[in-house]
Amino acid sequence: MRVVVSIGGSVLAPDLDARRVEGHAAVVETLAEEGCEIGAVVGGGGVARDYIGAARELGANEVQLDQIGIDVTRINARLLIAALGPSVDPKVAHDYEDAGDAIRRGDVSVMGGVMPGQTTDAVAAALAEYVGADLLVYATSVDGVYSADPSTDDDAEKYEQLTGGELVDVIAPMSRDAGASAPVDLLAAKLIERAEMRTIVLDGTDPSRIEDAVLRGEHTGTDIVPTGVDGEPSYWTQR
Repeated sequence: MRVVVSIGGSVLAPDLDARRVEGHAAVVETLAEEGCEIGAVVGGGGVARDYIGAARELGANEVQLDQIGIDVTRINARLLIAALGPSVDPKVAHDYEDAGDAIRRGDVSVMGGVMPGQTTDAVAAALAEYVGADLLVYATSVDGVYSADPSTDDDAEKYEQLTGGELVDVIAPMSRDAGASAPVDLLAAKLIERAEMRTIVLDGTDPSRIEDAVLRGEHTGTDIVPTGVDGEPSYWTQR
């Protein structure tokens, strides 16, 4: 089973806590021991926003701000690599070819951002499509996909299951609202729809939830299921 796990920066490193990073690394190692081929994509989180905010005040343009954000995601990726064992590629992958080569030879590959204008949400979806992943998991700070931002709208409805097209329809209005929050961005949603990628969006603050979702399909988040697909994948039913 080949899986890409996107770990939000606000999940992995909301502050510099080595134990939290070790917990996520332990889950990645468990998945590898269970026979999964793994690519991990790490976000920037609040640290990236702090640096970007400071740089904006100093007059940096949008491309420069994106590059700063990419640098922070790669530092977070190095933190995860430092906590992983010998099965990890020691280099942060800077493009999909490098990550794909590492995954195909059996190493865990870790990457952050790739290019200005593209979030790590989209990087994870593009990597999953590039390597033909069986499953894409977004470990976020919210417990699934909602009809609106649940932190500001008490009437927000949580979806248990969506198709890729339905995910795009849900995310698109959020992406047009300034300051709106969505668990994945619009480009990522469109890539998931295009690739017909089986995807799970879940609360990854407890890393054991990632393990349960990948190995057994057990989670309380949102399943993104390709149109016309019925039943559970064989990699869950065989366990």
